[in-house]
Amino acid sequence: MSKEDLIQFEGVVEEVLRDARFMVKLDNGLDVSAYASGKMRKFRIRILAGDRVTLEMSPYDLSKARICFRHKEERHPRPH
Repeated sequence: MSKEDLIQFEGVVEEVLRDARFMVKLDNGLDVSAYASGKMRKFRIRILAGDRVTLEMSPYDLSKARICFRHKEERHPRPH
């Protein structure tokens, strides 16, 4: 494993924190602190609580992660 190798996980955003940070519960049950990647900020992709996301983590620090993808989900339209 080289220094640049990243581990990918999937999880669900549980809480939106300040400073563009998020608490994400991984599929294996762990909670990690995450931030949106630069491309997601550049294209203004919104991340809300309850969204399913893909994370990249360094093998050296498994408590922090970068959100690199927000999965599209069927959202129910609001009634008028």
